Parts: sequence; C-alpha cells; structure tokens
Amino acid sequence: MSVSLFLQGLVIGFSIAAPVGPIGILCIRRTLAEGRVSGFFSGMGAATADAFYGCVAGFGLTVISAFLIEQRFWLQVIGGIFLCYLGARTLRSQPATEAASAGGNGLLSSYVSTFFLTITNPMTILSFAAIFAGLGVVASGGDLAAACWLVLGVFLGSAAWWLLLSMGVSLLREKVGSAALRWVNRLSGVILLSFGALALWQAAV
Repeated sequence: MSVSLFLQGLVIGFSIAAPVGPIGILCIRRTLAEGRVSGFFSGMGAATADAFYGCVAGFGLTVISAFLIEQRFWLQVIGGIFLCYLGARTLRSQPATEAASAGGNGLLSSYVSTFFLTITNPMTILSFAAIFAGLGVVASGGDLAAACWLVLGVFLGSAAWWLLLSMGVSLLREKVGSAALRWVNRLSGVILLSFGALALWQAAV
C-alpha cells in the first residue's frame, strides 16, 4: 500500500506542477537567462510549498488550513502584488552574461520567490484536500504513515517536473542570443504582470 500511495503521490505532484502558470514562466525565463541551476531552484521553491500544502491536507491540520482559507483575500492580494513586482523587474532586467553559481544568493532568491508565490495561493490546499480525501488518506484520525508516503511522493513528483523543465529548457539556452533573451524578458514580464493583475482582480470581485 505504501508503494502504491507513493506512486500516486508522484503522479499528483507532477500533475499539479506541470500546468504552465506564473511559476512555470519564471522557471523558463530564469533557466534561459541564468542557467538550469537557477531554473531548478525556482521550481524547488514551488515543490516545497506544494509539499507544505500536502502536509496540511494529508495530516488533517484543520486549524492551519482554515486560517489560510480565511485569509485568502490578503494572501491573494500579496501574491498579486508580488507577481506584478516580479513582472516589472523582469521587463527591466538585462540578460545575464553567465549562469548563476551554485552557492550564490541569486539561487536562494529564486527559491524563496517561488516558494512565496506558491504559498500565497491557499486554493492549492483545497486541491490537495480533495485529492487526499478521494484517496482516503486525510489524516483526521486516519493513517499517518499513508499520508507521509503520499506527501513524499507529491514533493518528489513536483521536483521531477521542475528538473525535467529546467534541463529541457537549458538545452535551448546555448542557441538563444542576447537579443532573443531580451524578448524573453519582455514577454515573461508581461505575462507575470498579467497573472498579477488577474490575481488582484479576482481578490477584488
């Protein structure tokens, strides 16, 4: 049963991470501009946040989940503003001349920014809660070991997607010149600003 739940978690984590949203755009842009390490660290921030929400849903931490859902408006506003900030900064940024170093502060910034963006989307917890409940492992007096295996699978499944994405996009990096990268920055900035504006609009209605 543990292996089955772990495999299900892998599929869930991969599937939740795969749709291209603001995090995917950031990962692609950072991989092209700064290298696959920066892109992968960006994805790992999102994977960590996914694992956190998976824990909240899987272990039945209703106090935390209720608080996050109650504060959905402010979290969405904060996330929207941060997306707009990242979009504006991306629009103004110049292509990097070399890949980010493995120990640089830039990698920590990449990780923290995507973690923050994902954690300010409390609707994610509703997705996990629904999936976990459907699988019968929401741990409100349920099977804690089963929830552990499922959450581990979710984290590794999400991480696998970000690894594949950053490695795949990095193959194109050598073929993309600085002029093309400037257009990538502009397009990414516009998309991120659009996501931010949409989040703010949804919070207002």
